[in-house]
Amino acid sequence: MAVHTAAHHSAGQVLPFRESLMAMLGICFVTMLVALDQTVVGTALPTIVAELKGFDLYAWVATSYLLTSVITVPIFGRLGDYYGRKPFVIASIVVFTAASALCGMANNMLFLVLARGLQGIGGGMLVGTAFACIADLFPDSVVRLRWQVMMSSAFGIANAVGPSLGGILTQYYGWRSVFYVNLPVGLISVFFVWRFLPHLRHIKHEGKMRLDWQGAGLIAIALGSLQLFVEMLPKHGVSAGTLVLLVVSVACGYALWKWERRCDYAILPVDMFRNKSLSALFTLAILGGFTMFSLLFYAPLLFQGGFGMSPKDAGLIITPLVVFITIGSILNGRIVTRVKNPNAMLYVGFALLAISCLGVVIATRSMPRPLLMAIMVLGGMGLGFVMPNLTVFAQLTAGREHLGIATALLQSLRMIGGMVGTALTGTLITHLYASGVQLSLDKDNAGHWFGDLSDPQILINHDAQTTLLSQLVAAGHNGVALLESARESLVAAIHIGIAVAAVVAVIAVWQSRRVPPVRLKGTKVEPAVMAE
Repeated sequence: MAVHTAAHHSAGQVLPFRESLMAMLGICFVTMLVALDQTVVGTALPTIVAELKGFDLYAWVATSYLLTSVITVPIFGRLGDYYGRKPFVIASIVVFTAASALCGMANNMLFLVLARGLQGIGGGMLVGTAFACIADLFPDSVVRLRWQVMMSSAFGIANAVGPSLGGILTQYYGWRSVFYVNLPVGLISVFFVWRFLPHLRHIKHEGKMRLDWQGAGLIAIALGSLQLFVEMLPKHGVSAGTLVLLVVSVACGYALWKWERRCDYAILPVDMFRNKSLSALFTLAILGGFTMFSLLFYAPLLFQGGFGMSPKDAGLIITPLVVFITIGSILNGRIVTRVKNPNAMLYVGFALLAISCLGVVIATRSMPRPLLMAIMVLGGMGLGFVMPNLTVFAQLTAGREHLGIATALLQSLRMIGGMVGTALTGTLITHLYASGVQLSLDKDNAGHWFGDLSDPQILINHDAQTTLLSQLVAAGHNGVALLESARESLVAAIHIGIAVAAVVAVIAVWQSRRVPPVRLKGTKVEPAVMAE
């Protein structure tokens, strides 16, 4: 393969304006693919679970995706540093789109969870390579922040239509259509990336490339065991099985740390974690992911199952959350390069996120819709202030040599935070909801109906509700009161789950002080090379 050094053009970019614009369009379509999936599926998930009858696997629809993503992000971040990112971006779009089609064909929850795991592999490849492409195209951090507004806008367009589109598609065309919507976006993405994204590599990486498969395997076992432990603990208590899972997770975590310290091609470079600035940013990525994914996955369940909204109405309420991630990112790009202390944006962002979570905690069914939407706006603005800054700060701190792996690690750790957040919040909500339903049924001497009401899907599936109500009335029970009591139990459970996310956001505000002062300025970096 012939290579030549890519010339640097005006204002710290490796391509002229028109080529930069077309390349960014390719990355934007890739971003839209991931953003559409996250927002559309979140809105449709309560309906999916209601039809496939598997609330016990509710959290796994999210966490199977996150778990496989966490493993693949650093692998392809490292491969992208060495071989260039373009081939892996194309491959990831193909895998992601094919997995989306499989998700749409799922006929039970286990199949859906496995298909989401495959989708997570594609998503991890995308995140591990596409996000770092921007830093390749725009080595100057200030220029990069300006061009990232374009990606934020694409993210925002997808997020703006995502929740409403998810609700409308679910309501009128069935939940399967929310996965099939990825197919045309995937085709457009492949065309633009293939045609316009340059194949950039870095000069330093020569010789044989070795991958840390042992490290990847240990990450998979450690995180998978931790996920199963969190899921099984409320159902089985402290048993031999749960203790074995905890021991396996801890042992693999320790073995991973020891292995990575002596591995020359480590998937998790230990020296990065010794860097005070990077370790602080990585910690904030975990805390931010915990809060963000808890809010994104359980606010729709609150609005649909707890407040009785239709998927379309719930999507409209959620829309400001994802739209204002974009608006917040755009505002952040304008503000952060003009203020003396860019770190202040992290404090503001996490504080807004905490306030938004607290707003959800006090939300009631009678709360005016505009007020609920205002609460979502605060959460979106907070995330818009936090996410781009964590990425740019980490890229600046890591430098050119570790740019891909630093970006990938940040995204991986955000996903780990999301995985733990959705698992813990989901487990807490499931346990508290079941306890509340059992209590109300025992009061009415209707304990044998627990099997029908223990799954919150009954609060979303109106046909199943009608059938159950007629059966309860025929048995001499006040069916309406029991259903209302179940709804109240779900609202209380989600309030407590989101309250945990609010506490995590407050901790993130406190932890932001550990990030050393960041200076945003134009920097000269080594040129990339363009592979032909």
